[in-house]
Amino acid sequence: MSKVIEINNDNFEAEVLGSAVPVLVDFWGTHCGPCRMLKPVLAALAESLGDSVKVVTVDVAANEKLVSDFNISVVPTLIVFKEGKQHSRMVGLKDLHQLTEALAV
Repeated sequence: MSKVIEINNDNFEAEVLGSAVPVLVDFWGTHCGPCRMLKPVLAALAESLGDSVKVVTVDVAANEKLVSDFNISVVPTLIVFKEGKQHSRMVGLKDLHQLTEALAV
């Protein structure tokens, strides 16, 4: 069973840029209502797609370097990485279908 992984400045490169499978990165904040609403959607996504993708979250308050590196100004911001490169970017609350489509290989 796949699950959503919390990542940070220290393991971002290994977990995301070095991943052999597409990665959905959720930049979120504790103060953000839509971010909290997105959590069960991300869990369902990780469960339904299994090991074919990776779903990770980044707490913007604790990871200012990543926020700066990826120019995050609004949460939630979702970025799909494929083969270590930014593939697509979405802002705001998304549903399971939209996220599945964004990860389609």
